[in-house]
Amino acid sequence: MMQHQNDSNTDLLATLWRSWAERGAQLRPDEWAGPTRLPGWSVHALFAHVAPDPAMFGQLRGALTEGPAAITGGAEILRVYNQPGGVAHVSAEAVEERARQVAESVPPEVLLVRFAEEGPNALSALADIPADAVIAHPMLGSVTFGALGEVAVMEATVHLLDLIAAVGGPPPPTAALEATRGLLVAVADPIAFIEAATGRTDAAVLPVLR
Repeated sequence: MMQHQNDSNTDLLATLWRSWAERGAQLRPDEWAGPTRLPGWSVHALFAHVAPDPAMFGQLRGALTEGPAAITGGAEILRVYNQPGGVAHVSAEAVEERARQVAESVPPEVLLVRFAEEGPNALSALADIPADAVIAHPMLGSVTFGALGEVAVMEATVHLLDLIAAVGGPPPPTAALEATRGLLVAVADPIAFIEAATGRTDAAVLPVLR
């Protein structure tokens, strides 16, 4: 079952990346330079931020380790990242600056190859790693491979919605939307979310991410 989950995440992530490539191939130069709804982020910077780095995926195999993982689900990763003082808060400016730097140094055609070919090929090379395999992680201690995949699908989907808001186009794949919705719901406290969703409280439950 865990292996099947990993296969599903991998296939979905590759599909999302190819969708990014297809959309990017249709953009005019002025659209690449245009703004997004993320303050200070151009379309080019958004592509640069989401584009898969084959070298990073290659390092995952070397990070395989033994023993139980400290974190076994994508929702747990997001809770850690988004807690007060977490990486989503303290590293936000650095992430934005890094995206701008990559956009300045890497042209669109190179980014599109990463989305269409290099990223999916790197995923295929990791197909033998089961979802419950444990990965040593510099910020999380250790995490399952499947949990990393859940977050990768979510990030590619959320930012694809940012891209669509900027330049238009069809929605992300339904499976990606459903997986992302499910993951984000799981981040919230279950009682708080249920009571807010059913109108039993007006307590602030959203957003669950920075």
